[in-house]
Amino acid sequence: MMNAKRFYWVMIGVITLLGIGIIASAVLGNKLLEKKANKIVSLKTDNQVLNGEELSLSQAKKDVQKYSPLEQEAQAIVPQDKDQAEAVREIVNIAAASGVKIASITFPASALGGTATTGTSSTPPPQTTALTQVLPVTGITGVYAMPITIQNDTTSPISYDAFINFLSQLEQNRRTAQVASVTIQPSATDPSQLTFNLVVDVYLKP
Repeated sequence: MMNAKRFYWVMIGVITLLGIGIIASAVLGNKLLEKKANKIVSLKTDNQVLNGEELSLSQAKKDVQKYSPLEQEAQAIVPQDKDQAEAVREIVNIAAASGVKIASITFPASALGGTATTGTSSTPPPQTTALTQVLPVTGITGVYAMPITIQNDTTSPISYDAFINFLSQLEQNRRTAQVASVTIQPSATDPSQLTFNLVVDVYLKP
């Protein structure tokens, strides 16, 4: 009888230990599975990030190929120098072809020289390479604008048609691509004739 009772309690103890072992194994297994699941989620996230970066890189390469001709065209259209003498020569040549007599061509004050520079066809200003007279063009990286003030000879007024032709030629020139402002003064003796003062932006890509 005592052996049966002892056996009973032994069995109860064994079953209890087995139950505790099963519960501990389940808890430990659950933690391991949770850890593995978190690792899998992390790996999937990393994979998605890598896929996104790969797509971005692929798109960037396509954009480079797409816009490469535009970059080459910009290199060809926008002068890569700041040669004031050349700009003056082109403006004077356009003026001569349009029947316009130029009195002065004035550049912005330079931080190097400290004074504004004025030139005509016979006295072009010296060449300068430092970017002290230019401003960056908004939205176009690496392209700068330098305003130039042009004053025609007040003793030689011109017709309106000649003036319009002069403006058109300036805007077609690759250096003076945009007329920023215009001031017109009709002649006191002949209203059909006029004198002008205008500012054109010279674009350059150093």
